[in-house]
Amino acid sequence: MAEIAYRAIRAEDVYEGMLADYRRHQVVKRRWARADGEWAVVEDDFVDDWGVAERAEVAESVRACAGDGGLAFGAFDGERLIGFATVGSRRFGSAGQYVQMRQMHVSEEYRGQGVGKRLFRMASDAARARGDVKLYISTQSSVETQGFYRGMGCVDAEEINQALSEAEPYDCQVEYLL
Repeated sequence: MAEIAYRAIRAEDVYEGMLADYRRHQVVKRRWARADGEWAVVEDDFVDDWGVAERAEVAESVRACAGDGGLAFGAFDGERLIGFATVGSRRFGSAGQYVQMRQMHVSEEYRGQGVGKRLFRMASDAARARGDVKLYISTQSSVETQGFYRGMGCVDAEEINQALSEAEPYDCQVEYLL
């Protein structure tokens, strides 16, 4: 394994097959769910994974974000992309206080090694430098994923983006103050 390198991703850096070796695979046994206005951990056994088509869609969304004024950062083991984070450029919320962290993923075999933390910090530092106020994250509700975001300082979103919430009804809507 080569030393992990971190860098910004430009639209022209994204190529077909960029995520061919990427392992989104995550076995979920427990997730957070809201019942009667309260959060609780519930048993829910499923596997979250990407096939070839999903990897191509995700790569295209990274390219689109990087090419549309957004922010994109990658972690590379040699030439292999092993993690990435993207932040959109469009502000929303009652006072335009939010920008969306669109993606934050680390390949399965690199999780737990600080890669996600470093990418999150890179993305949040760049968003802060750009003048953004808060990251809005519609994120998977697994106990492990929520542990990561809560550990980074995320809290329940003060305002819910209805479109994002409705698109992924099992996701948790969180925010991070920049």
